Amino acid sequence: MTAENALSKSSADAGVSASAPAKPRILDIGCGRNKMTGALGMDMNPKTDADVIHDLNSFPYPFEDSEFDLVVGHHIIEHVTDPLGVMKELHRITRPGGHVRLVTPHWTNPDWASDLTHRNHLNSYSFHDLTEDRAVFPFYTDVRFRQIQVRVTVAKLWKWIGVEGLINLDHRFPGFRFFRRFWEFYLNAIMRGKEIQFELEVIKDATPKASTTVSTPAKEKTVVPAKAE
Repeated sequence: MTAENALSKSSADAGVSASAPAKPRILDIGCGRNKMTGALGMDMNPKTDADVIHDLNSFPYPFEDSEFDLVVGHHIIEHVTDPLGVMKELHRITRPGGHVRLVTPHWTNPDWASDLTHRNHLNSYSFHDLTEDRAVFPFYTDVRFRQIQVRVTVAKLWKWIGVEGLINLDHRFPGFRFFRRFWEFYLNAIMRGKEIQFELEVIKDATPKASTTVSTPAKEKTVVPAKAE
């Protein structure tokens, strides 16, 4: 290959690299040993796969405002002492339009009581007070989300006979929300739920606000050394 061709190829490669979309910034809270691929992991336990060692019950988190495109938490929100405080922090560190995805046991899950570290009972409506259109007590906090979806899973028996499909029918047909409400109010003591999968979009005022100053002791952040090639 001539020098001219090599230069041309290098310029083309640089153009492709420059035009490639940036990878989404993802935070996995309470990641344990199952950190999401491509995510930055945060956990209070140094024996986990966490990149940042920090207690979710300690505010603020060691991140700047609007730092992440996506925050995920798998079976963690039921363990924290201040779930509202956690949601406020997740709102702060996620960019406007970014998403927060949480998976948690439904409060009727028979396994909920088998873990002594479980603190919070959640159902389909647990985050309504953080939304503009469905808040019953909007004065709890000023942070706001748009609820993208709430998906409930149930035991196999009830799934086989179609209960799970009816509960989640409102994702496709909002007019059928009464199925979910009827199950939550009257049926879940028998047709028990297993998990709830929440997806929330972060809504922020367009007016710039002063950035939260994060002061974190050096020992709270663990830098994982790069692996040798």
